[in-house]
Amino acid sequence: MKKINFATLVMGTVGGILFAIGMCMCLLPEWGLMTQGEIMGGAGALVLLGILPVRRKMSGKRLISFNGKSIGTALLGVAGALLLGLGMCMTMLWGMMVSGIAVGIVGIVALMCLIPVIKGIERG
Repeated sequence: MKKINFATLVMGTVGGILFAIGMCMCLLPEWGLMTQGEIMGGAGALVLLGILPVRRKMSGKRLISFNGKSIGTALLGVAGALLLGLGMCMTMLWGMMVSGIAVGIVGIVALMCLIPVIKGIERG
Protein backbone atom coordinates (compact mmCIF):
# COMPACT_ATOMS: atom_id res chain seq x y z
CA MET A 1 0.00 0.00 0.00
CA LYS A 2 1.33 3.42 -0.92
CA LYS A 3 1.82 6.07 1.75
CA ILE A 4 -0.74 8.36 0.14
CA ASN A 5 -3.45 5.67 0.28
CA PHE A 6 -2.54 4.75 3.85
CA ALA A 7 -2.77 8.38 4.95
CA THR A 8 -6.15 8.70 3.26
CA LEU A 9 -7.35 5.49 4.89
CA VAL A 10 -6.34 6.61 8.39
CA MET A 11 -7.65 10.16 8.04
CA GLY A 12 -10.90 8.97 6.47
CA THR A 13 -11.51 6.43 9.20
CA VAL A 14 -10.73 8.81 12.06
CA GLY A 15 -12.67 11.68 10.51
CA GLY A 16 -15.65 9.49 9.67
CA ILE A 17 -15.86 8.05 13.18
CA LEU A 18 -15.57 11.48 14.82
CA PHE A 19 -18.19 12.93 12.49
CA ALA A 20 -20.60 10.00 12.98
CA ILE A 21 -20.32 10.07 16.76
CA GLY A 22 -20.78 13.84 16.74
CA MET A 23 -23.91 13.52 14.62
CA CYS A 24 -25.32 10.87 16.96
CA MET A 25 -24.63 13.14 19.92
CA CYS A 26 -26.49 15.98 18.20
CA LEU A 27 -29.45 14.00 16.91
CA LEU A 28 -30.25 11.95 20.01
CA PRO A 29 -31.89 14.29 22.51
CA GLU A 30 -31.79 11.58 25.18
CA TRP A 31 -28.03 12.00 25.38
CA GLY A 32 -28.22 15.74 26.03
CA LEU A 33 -24.86 16.34 24.33
CA MET A 34 -25.72 18.83 21.56
CA THR A 35 -22.78 21.20 22.12
CA GLN A 36 -20.22 18.41 22.53
CA GLY A 37 -21.64 16.70 19.45
CA GLU A 38 -21.26 19.86 17.39
CA ILE A 39 -17.62 20.13 18.47
CA MET A 40 -16.88 16.47 17.75
CA GLY A 41 -18.72 16.55 14.41
CA GLY A 42 -16.85 19.70 13.44
CA ALA A 43 -13.53 18.07 14.34
CA GLY A 44 -14.44 15.06 12.19
CA ALA A 45 -15.42 17.32 9.29
CA LEU A 46 -12.08 19.16 9.56
CA VAL A 47 -10.16 15.87 9.50
CA LEU A 48 -12.15 14.76 6.46
CA LEU A 49 -11.55 18.09 4.71
CA GLY A 50 -7.86 17.77 5.55
CA ILE A 51 -7.61 14.73 3.30
CA LEU A 52 -7.68 16.90 0.18
CA PRO A 53 -4.60 19.03 0.88
CA VAL A 54 -2.70 16.04 2.29
CA ARG A 55 -3.32 13.94 -0.83
CA ARG A 56 -2.47 16.79 -3.18
CA LYS A 57 0.74 17.58 -1.27
CA MET A 58 1.80 13.93 -1.27
CA SER A 59 1.07 13.71 -5.01
CA GLY A 60 3.28 16.73 -5.70
CA LYS A 61 0.39 18.83 -7.03
CA ARG A 62 -0.61 22.38 -6.17
CA LEU A 63 -2.81 22.50 -3.11
CA ILE A 64 -5.90 24.09 -4.64
CA SER A 65 -6.53 25.25 -8.17
CA PHE A 66 -9.45 27.63 -8.50
CA ASN A 67 -11.27 27.55 -11.81
CA GLY A 68 -14.90 27.45 -12.87
CA LYS A 69 -15.09 23.66 -12.97
CA SER A 70 -13.66 23.15 -9.47
CA ILE A 71 -15.92 25.81 -7.96
CA GLY A 72 -19.00 24.41 -9.73
CA THR A 73 -18.11 20.87 -8.67
CA ALA A 74 -17.72 21.97 -5.05
CA LEU A 75 -21.05 23.81 -5.15
CA LEU A 76 -22.78 20.76 -6.65
CA GLY A 77 -21.34 18.54 -3.91
CA VAL A 78 -22.37 20.92 -1.14
CA ALA A 79 -25.87 21.33 -2.58
CA GLY A 80 -26.29 17.55 -2.94
CA ALA A 81 -25.11 16.89 0.61
CA LEU A 82 -27.37 19.59 2.03
CA LEU A 83 -30.39 18.28 0.12
CA LEU A 84 -29.70 14.73 1.27
CA GLY A 85 -29.35 15.92 4.88
CA LEU A 86 -32.49 18.03 4.62
CA GLY A 87 -34.41 15.04 3.32
CA MET A 88 -33.16 12.94 6.22
CA CYS A 89 -34.22 15.62 8.72
CA MET A 90 -37.62 15.96 7.10
CA THR A 91 -38.13 12.20 7.33
CA MET A 92 -36.67 11.41 10.75
CA LEU A 93 -37.24 14.56 12.78
CA TRP A 94 -40.15 16.46 11.27
CA GLY A 95 -42.40 13.56 10.27
CA MET A 96 -42.64 14.57 6.60
CA MET A 97 -42.05 11.12 5.16
CA VAL A 98 -42.98 11.42 1.46
CA SER A 99 -41.56 14.91 0.86
CA GLY A 100 -38.44 14.05 2.88
CA ILE A 101 -37.80 11.00 0.73
CA ALA A 102 -38.30 13.09 -2.43
CA VAL A 103 -35.85 15.75 -1.27
CA GLY A 104 -33.36 13.05 -0.25
CA ILE A 105 -33.58 11.42 -3.68
CA VAL A 106 -32.89 14.78 -5.34
CA GLY A 107 -29.80 15.10 -3.12
CA ILE A 108 -28.64 11.60 -4.03
CA VAL A 109 -29.07 12.35 -7.75
CA ALA A 110 -27.08 15.58 -7.35
CA LEU A 111 -24.29 13.65 -5.63
CA MET A 112 -24.35 10.98 -8.33
CA CYS A 113 -23.93 13.72 -10.93
CA LEU A 114 -20.52 14.43 -9.42
CA ILE A 115 -19.09 11.24 -10.93
CA PRO A 116 -19.49 12.21 -14.61
CA VAL A 117 -18.63 15.84 -13.82
CA ILE A 118 -15.31 14.87 -12.23
CA LYS A 119 -14.34 11.78 -14.24
CA GLY A 120 -16.11 12.54 -17.51
CA ILE A 121 -17.96 10.12 -19.76
CA GLU A 122 -16.00 7.92 -22.14
CA ARG A 123 -17.23 7.07 -25.62
CA GLY A 124 -17.73 3.52 -26.67
